[in-house]
Amino acid sequence: MYLTFDISRFIILGIMAKKKMKINKKELSAPERHFGVILEDIDSKLDLVVEGVGTLDGKIDRHYGEFQEFRKDVDYKFELVFDELHLIRNELKEKVGRDEFALLEKRVIALEKSRK
Repeated sequence: MYLTFDISRFIILGIMAKKKMKINKKELSAPERHFGVILEDIDSKLDLVVEGVGTLDGKIDRHYGEFQEFRKDVDYKFELVFDELHLIRNELKEKVGRDEFALLEKRVIALEKSRK
């Protein structure tokens, strides 16, 4: 069994319920009262959702601040590591490589033999 309703009346009832306007309940039919109850239930559930979103937004903001501090700390530490790495590379460039060392060692041995 399908009930037919005047949808504009339901819309007006919904607006009145949302604005907390006085509705004469004696003038409403059973389906209209049922619709009003459903609207109130949906409204209360939406209020809970809005409250939850606000709470989550606060948590996200707090964690974002903590993340920014952590990021600054990590960036500083990486900067120190890169500076140390740069110093180590420069020191290694100034040192003699294995091939060069072997060549110099042969030359020293040859000079020592020629002096004897």
